[in-house]
Amino acid sequence: MNYENITIDTKENIAIVTINREKAMNALNRHVFNELDHYFSAVRDNKTVAGIIITGAGNKAFAAGADIKEFGGLDASTASNLSKRGQDIFFKIENLNKPVIAAVNGFSLGGGNELAMACHMRVASENARFGQPEVNLGIITGYGGSQRLVQYIGKGKAMELLLTGDMIKADEALRLGLLNHVVPAGQEVAKSMEILQKISTKGPFAVAKMISTVNDYFDKEKNGYQTEVDGFGSCAATEDFVEGAKAFVEKRAAKFKGV
Repeated sequence: MNYENITIDTKENIAIVTINREKAMNALNRHVFNELDHYFSAVRDNKTVAGIIITGAGNKAFAAGADIKEFGGLDASTASNLSKRGQDIFFKIENLNKPVIAAVNGFSLGGGNELAMACHMRVASENARFGQPEVNLGIITGYGGSQRLVQYIGKGKAMELLLTGDMIKADEALRLGLLNHVVPAGQEVAKSMEILQKISTKGPFAVAKMISTVNDYFDKEKNGYQTEVDGFGSCAATEDFVEGAKAFVEKRAAKFKGV
């Protein structure tokens, strides 16, 4: 698939996915969703990619929401289908077997903030702004924002932000637990790269199992404790575990192969 709304730049073993609609504040239209869906389906089995950074083109916005121009003529059925498709794509990102970090470089609003929250971590510039302003349009979040925001910052504050549509600054988002790091403007990708490079030195099979184990804590249909038991057993049966234990005893860096 030829991507026209996102760009992919691979540095060493880290892929940087940039939403490339700067003139539209990187708003998420159906083409962006289609391309994200395709990329995150394809990258799952790409062993040359150890981690992924998602960011927005320019320095004004990570993604300033969904493309409202596409909302004209929606009825209950088509709107529900649109919401379900967006959720499915964001679940694909959240459940990817590789770590994904949102490098937030400006406004992260509406669907854009829902995308950031679907990533495993978030690193933001000091000038970033976050919000779910859907109620200002007489609608609610559609891509999982009401659920993930509560997970990250708790019911009370999430309810306030979701009902008022207010934006918060990066320092408050960090204090509330929405962000992992706040850095000077322009350094968000570099910081994300630093984190992912560190993770890439760990056992890839173990990293994938750790992601699924943490995610299952929030899945009402899963038992996260059982996922941990199963994952622990699976990891113990890998060559990576043998290599990791041997490297520890020999006081050297492990050479993991993902098997």
